[in-house]
Amino acid sequence: MGVIFVNGWTDAPNAIATAVSTRVLRPNVAIGIAVVMNFLGALVMTFFNAQVAETISNIVSFDSQGVEAAQIALAAALFSIVIWAVAAWYFGIPTSESHALIAGLTGAAMALGGLGAVNMAEWKKVLIGLVVSTILGFGGGFVITKVLVWIFKDVPRRAANKFFHFGQAGAAAANAFLHGAQDGQKFMGVFMLALFYNNLAEKTGNGFVIPIWVMVLSSVTMGLGTSVGGMRIIKSVGMDMVKLETYQGFSADLAAAICLFAASVLGIPVSTTHTKTTAIMGVGASRRLSSVDWQLVKEMLFAWVMTFPGCGLIAYGMAKLFIAIF
Repeated sequence: MGVIFVNGWTDAPNAIATAVSTRVLRPNVAIGIAVVMNFLGALVMTFFNAQVAETISNIVSFDSQGVEAAQIALAAALFSIVIWAVAAWYFGIPTSESHALIAGLTGAAMALGGLGAVNMAEWKKVLIGLVVSTILGFGGGFVITKVLVWIFKDVPRRAANKFFHFGQAGAAAANAFLHGAQDGQKFMGVFMLALFYNNLAEKTGNGFVIPIWVMVLSSVTMGLGTSVGGMRIIKSVGMDMVKLETYQGFSADLAAAICLFAASVLGIPVSTTHTKTTAIMGVGASRRLSSVDWQLVKEMLFAWVMTFPGCGLIAYGMAKLFIAIF
């Protein structure tokens, strides 16, 4: 529950950051939309396709030392993710909670069973998602911006701005919905692992059957997190990295939404943070490279790269400590 709350607190605001920076949505309205759409995305998409949740729940095994050790190690993994996420939020750095989750689970599982605890077939999907979200996010933002500039070159500016204003509001809502679809499912997968190791859920050949109460509880908790701490991340992603006009904000939101939707349908766990921020970079670069605050980009890239070893090592150490204590 704590990890789901922190995800909504630190990760979900990325979805609506650009709509706030271009003044299409007021901050409180944008956060309200994010709360509602995250809830709906996590709930609705899980009904139709729960492959992302299945990938996360199968990415590692905690079974090597018995059920009690598995419970302790899983708790340690989640504890480490909260520490990492709160630290990132404090410094206003939009790290990927998806990758913190994967790193935390992997580090804690390796504390029990070494490399044999890692399911590389499922881990490949994570690596594919990392590459896909970066390329499609940046490339989509760049190309869509160029195309829109060409399409609307002869349209009166006032009419074009009106279209982009409403278009970006809709695209921001779609991003929030798809964040819920991606990240909501990831954390539901972990929730089901916790239930499984407490003999409250059964695992079949196709993974877990996620009950409706888990969907609702996870969705509500994520929404509450977004309502509490959204503005710091909104400022870093939407206001500091690139100064966006309305058509550029629409381009970034549309590019991110297309990438997230495709990944959700295909069951590939991608980072909504990576996808959205690289889309914003691509939009800025389509005008000129100097439009992007590359120093801030370097800080984000460093945080992204450090998430896997950093959060993984914290989880490994926490798992060893928790097992020794408990």
